[in-house]
Amino acid sequence: MSMFVWPEPVTDFVASVNASEGPGEGWYFVFRGADILQHFDEQGHWVPLSFAEASQFHAGTDKIHYMGTMAGIHCYTLEVPSETTGEFGNLRSLFGKTDAMMFSLAGRAVQIVDWYRSHRFCGRCGKPATEHRADRAMVCEDCNIHSYPRLSPSIIVLIHRGNQVLLARNHRFPEGMFSTLAGFVEPGESIEQTLIREVEEEVGVRVTNLEYHGSQPWPFPNSLMLGFHAEYESGEIVLQEEEIADARWFDCDNLPMIPGKVAISRWLIDAYLTRIGVPVAND
Repeated sequence: MSMFVWPEPVTDFVASVNASEGPGEGWYFVFRGADILQHFDEQGHWVPLSFAEASQFHAGTDKIHYMGTMAGIHCYTLEVPSETTGEFGNLRSLFGKTDAMMFSLAGRAVQIVDWYRSHRFCGRCGKPATEHRADRAMVCEDCNIHSYPRLSPSIIVLIHRGNQVLLARNHRFPEGMFSTLAGFVEPGESIEQTLIREVEEEVGVRVTNLEYHGSQPWPFPNSLMLGFHAEYESGEIVLQEEEIADARWFDCDNLPMIPGKVAISRWLIDAYLTRIGVPVAND
């Protein structure tokens, strides 16, 4: 099986939930709901706040979460009240404005604040939950239910046949944007079964020769994307119209607008282009 070397943006990250670590000097990721505070350096790149810059928000939050260290730098995340003023935007606003490492850390940060917000009370009995002393978990003392940050596994796949790839666009995409197919794992399914089912449901074709290539955390809101290549086997394109707006076969040397390099969909596309000898764009 041909494997692609995926970007490793957080290889130096050491995770920790040590409550004694903070607040202090380090990087601060500040959220209002799911939106992150827009903060840029002199070159126009998005960066987290320093301790001094974030201190104005400390009094407005009931919890500052310690995430761990990145290359020796402590990382924290916090959520401010909905009435907090300032310029906030969703994580997609960071595309093209920060590097892969910072995007990954911001994705981790938003999932931590979402987990804390969503599990303040037990889902079974409704009583207040408390943080586990060592794990990233909220615990109901009565039910002994441990609620960890949720991950939703999903597949994402590039379908190919020779010098062509099948790309699609859903109704939420910007006009003219096409990407690979994706879908969530259903209870009782294997990853391979999910891939075959999702492809047939969304575009009506069958695939074979599944090749796993890598994964990417995708914090919209809490997916873990498992990336594949798959070879076209049979069938004509028939759209699942409530989800898919358009799907077509494209020549690999004449692709439409596709996602930027921060996304696993682009990694899959670039990996296949490299395999068949088609130049890869640098954007």
